[in-house]
Amino acid sequence: MGQTCEVIVDIAHANVDRLYSYIVPDGMLVFVGSHVLVPFGSGNRQREGFVIRVMEAVEPTADHDENQPSPVALKPLLRVIEPYPILTPEQIELAYWMQKSYYCLLVDALRLMIPAQLRGSKVKERIDKTIQLAKPEEIEDQLHSLLDKSGKPRSPKQYEVLETLKACGLEMTVSDVLAYVPESRSAISALVKRGYMVEGGHVTFRRPNISALLPDKQVTLNDAQKSAVDAITRAMEAKSGTLLLHGVTGSGKTEVYMHAIEHCLAAGRQAIMLVPEISLTPQTVGLFQERFSDGIAVLHSRLSAGERFDEWRRIRLGKARVAVGARSAVFAPMQNVGLIIVDEEHEGSYQSETVPRYGALDVASYRAKQFGAPMLLGSATPSLLSYYRARSGRYQLLELPGRVQNRPLPVVEIIDMRQEFQAGNNGIFSGKLAQYLSECLKNSQQAMLFINRRGYSTFVSCRNCGHVVQCDDCDISMTHHKGENRLRCHFCGAVKPLPTVCPACGKPFIKYFGIGTEQVEEALHDLFPSAVTLRMDTDTIRTKDTMQQMLGTFARGEAQFLVGTQMIAKGHDFPNVTLVGVVAADSTLMIPDYRSTERTFQLLTQVAGRAGRDESPGRVVIQTYSPAHPAIRYAREHDYKSFYAYELEQRKKAVFPPFSLFVRILFSSDNETTLHAEVTAYAEQLKLALDERLGKEGERDILLYSASPAPIKRKQRAYRYQILIKLLRTARLSSAIQTIYTFAGDHRNELFAMVEVNPQDML
Repeated sequence: MGQTCEVIVDIAHANVDRLYSYIVPDGMLVFVGSHVLVPFGSGNRQREGFVIRVMEAVEPTADHDENQPSPVALKPLLRVIEPYPILTPEQIELAYWMQKSYYCLLVDALRLMIPAQLRGSKVKERIDKTIQLAKPEEIEDQLHSLLDKSGKPRSPKQYEVLETLKACGLEMTVSDVLAYVPESRSAISALVKRGYMVEGGHVTFRRPNISALLPDKQVTLNDAQKSAVDAITRAMEAKSGTLLLHGVTGSGKTEVYMHAIEHCLAAGRQAIMLVPEISLTPQTVGLFQERFSDGIAVLHSRLSAGERFDEWRRIRLGKARVAVGARSAVFAPMQNVGLIIVDEEHEGSYQSETVPRYGALDVASYRAKQFGAPMLLGSATPSLLSYYRARSGRYQLLELPGRVQNRPLPVVEIIDMRQEFQAGNNGIFSGKLAQYLSECLKNSQQAMLFINRRGYSTFVSCRNCGHVVQCDDCDISMTHHKGENRLRCHFCGAVKPLPTVCPACGKPFIKYFGIGTEQVEEALHDLFPSAVTLRMDTDTIRTKDTMQQMLGTFARGEAQFLVGTQMIAKGHDFPNVTLVGVVAADSTLMIPDYRSTERTFQLLTQVAGRAGRDESPGRVVIQTYSPAHPAIRYAREHDYKSFYAYELEQRKKAVFPPFSLFVRILFSSDNETTLHAEVTAYAEQLKLALDERLGKEGERDILLYSASPAPIKRKQRAYRYQILIKLLRTARLSSAIQTIYTFAGDHRNELFAMVEVNPQDML
């Protein structure tokens, strides 16, 4: 008896996001997770798909009921694209969970599990062509046959190639032969035709060119680190649990991770390690490669298509037992996971900004439960929610209260920039920071300067009428990029030439305001012309190797100053950095988001932790116009626990998360009148559905229900409206969210954009 299978076709549309049955032709090997080509639709167009189930075919019965419709004749699969299943059973189960949890299409969830280039066969295995001697025992006769009567080679290139293979005595790649004997490709072809050599080939894996910026030092764990590793090991043996490792910056969390992974591998299992920023990947992967050799695979978006495919394939084929990478590494195709680590767990980059809008921590938690593995979260500044769960007993709290080798935390100085201005200093650097930078140079030490704005000036305004130059497609001011000599929108990427007169009043009183990384870099060059300064932001990191090269240059001490945005603020470990300067600490405080205080504290604490990580003590200078703000005061003392107590009390008073939960439903259209009418009607109907589901008692659970334009009303030429709902955390919360998702699924239209629970971006 033959087989049938159920396939989800690789088309992202709600109308076809279901399983279709196909016949498996005799002799075709098909498994759950196979990548297949199928005839689809009335025109039998060839489409790719994923096999979700394989069943034995059911023979039709002779006594068919005439009142029942005749069974539909099934179409046969056309072919299997990959020789092995590209999806594991656990990944398919995960995709179904994501479909329910994020109300996304099943096929959208499945696409996250594989390299994008695998679809459509855009990337293939790399096969290196090789050549070797056909008859090694006849090599001398063959060489002699290539000589003329005078003993000189008639074809010098052929003779040289043959001599090279004779000397090597082994199979060689064609590329290696061409390196030894340049311009010899035609000579190689001629020798193959003569039967002197035979061609072959072997599959090779394209590996990312990542090396450790600093040598891996095997260290002896201190008591706190040993205690943490023991607790993690016990959790691995128990095959469950979520642990939060709270350790101050420089306390040796990475060493704890690596020892935990060693225990995991020794138990015959696999591990996944997530890092929040691509900028952290080279340093982390370099250290892990030195410790675990080729057992490491790296997954992130800056790899080339071939590298990403081959790293994924190494994991899928069992050649790599540890996956390290950014958010997408949580989907690594492993089948025996024993530990999942999420470093810098507080970072917002773990939340996907595209459909499906999944949270990597939630996915990691589900995968850990699938495999019977613990999940380890780590941070010097845990998210308020994670620390709240740890203090409430939902997570096991592990603490590293001091730096390794009892090194002191850096001294933090707060500079009130209002006083600097009153004293006549209207430059970028306070007097103290300029002095410390000079001392750094004299002592052959390095400094990092952090400013969370790229570009040269943050906005351009007219001093006559106050007009601010905005993007034509977004409700946001454009940023001045001096290096490009133009204005750029940081939302959609649109550019404009620099105005010479005001677009509104026509007067030539144009002024550039605010500070960005370009201006800080320029100011450093003006102050210290002989010093080498590197700037690290998304404008300078253009290629996949630029970041590794820049970090390597700084690690080797070939540059004295590193200026950057958030990508330099966390995770990096440069022993010679003794000074960190925060140029403008207030920028993140002014964002209209209830988490702005928490994020500012986290950012300042993290960037301060880059200083003094080796023998020399560290110093941090924070420049601010709000020196009394709690986020800045607690960051100065490296006092997470006091900040947590303060911020939790503020959240409790305002009934903000974790005591409540926000749901945001976003809509978008190029017609604002239509959008306003549709969102108003949608909001009224959804409110009725919520009231009906929650009942009279549940009315008090809805603390806020608002339908209005989004804070950034226009983005990429489209108007944006939102419904913002604030729900109290009660026993009815899950019912309310289920109602919202169900209503959204039943009322999809072309204006609907997305539903977000506790969105990372409230703009």
